Amino acid sequence: MTVDGQRFRIHERAEKPGEYDFDWLSGPHDYGFGITRAAGSAMTLPEMEEAIRNFLAEIDPATGYLRD
Repeated sequence: MTVDGQRFRIHERAEKPGEYDFDWLSGPHDYGFGITRAAGSAMTLPEMEEAIRNFLAEIDPATGYLRD
């Protein structure tokens, strides 16, 4: 999925419904984040886009890592 010019691979864990890994493919480091949904509910595409935007908003452009 591409959001605001940044590419992410999203993987739902088969053994744990409602758990997602987001790998930042176009970022400066091997980096990403995970989300666990209550009661194993699935995420919609707009929810995934929002999660990615929230993650990117927390990235320090100077380091490419989460801000302190």
